[in-house]
Amino acid sequence: MTYKVTLEPVGIEMEVEEDETVLEAAFRQGIALMHGCKEGQCSTCKSMLIDGDIEMERYSTFALNEMEKEEGYVLLCKTIPYSDLTVELLQFDEEALKMSVPIKTCSTVVEKIESLTHDIRKLSLKIENSEQLTFHSGQFVDIYLPGEDTYRSYSMANTPSQSNRLEFMIKIFKGGKFSTLLDEKLKLGDQLTIRGPFGNCIRRDENTGDIILLGGGSGMAPLWSILNDMAEKNVKRKVTFFYGARTKNDLFYLEKFKQIASKLEDFTFIPALSESDPSDNWDGETGLITEVLERHIDPSLAKSDLEAFLCGPAPMIDASIEVLKRKGVTSDRIFFDKFVPASV
Repeated sequence: MTYKVTLEPVGIEMEVEEDETVLEAAFRQGIALMHGCKEGQCSTCKSMLIDGDIEMERYSTFALNEMEKEEGYVLLCKTIPYSDLTVELLQFDEEALKMSVPIKTCSTVVEKIESLTHDIRKLSLKIENSEQLTFHSGQFVDIYLPGEDTYRSYSMANTPSQSNRLEFMIKIFKGGKFSTLLDEKLKLGDQLTIRGPFGNCIRRDENTGDIILLGGGSGMAPLWSILNDMAEKNVKRKVTFFYGARTKNDLFYLEKFKQIASKLEDFTFIPALSESDPSDNWDGETGLITEVLERHIDPSLAKSDLEAFLCGPAPMIDASIEVLKRKGVTSDRIFFDKFVPASV
């Protein structure tokens, strides 16, 4: 049994198989709907059901509360059709829809594991069987725990030019399933299955305005990919990279940032410490990265074609979006990847 789902206002029609969510069907058919966690926790795929019968799988009421549900709002990552549907997309990007790449599953082998800080690891995977994964800078994949259906989502830190290998910056959380595997058990040569790419936090080649990159912790990964992709392609756009860390020991790649600054025409890196200690001998920015953003962003830039790419914990992303909007940056020029806690 298949059902037809019509997506408005873009006028796209797609088929959804029995017991398949709308979002999964979109992935299968290469339709880049807005999405984030894919687990009913972040609300990025929230839409309005105009017509049809559905069932919603379990989701977080933080992403969709009861009042919204009664008004007809749905989460596409948890929506299973029981008839043909008409859905109004609340968030969509027509350019991203044109840039869709197919979702695929690949077998990889661990090529390298190294420490970037005391709690961030760089994981390098080589795709096996001469396969390649086409992706855009800023996207992520799901990495499955060996022998399980459980996965964790991580953004690529390398650029799409390296399509036969993938690099990730992964924060180690005490007790985390993948964190424990990576930090205590995973070794060179081990196999891991990945699936992707996912995510809409991608740079559009045809845009020419200034760019703001903002991240914290391992949220540097997709932004590092975007930045290096621009350097590889000699993109001439002004870029300001805001990066939040707790202490100086949480900073990394400082020398690499100096190197990349020599490759880009107009690039500024602004790291900030939220818990700076006198022993750090730090003379840079201090405070929450959102406060630093507020101090530095020029309101006149917001009236231009400025675009912002944000990656990190949900509270940081939400606060950054509010700052940007107050400065005049419209929602359609803010792209983000929220880190949300794993549900299993």
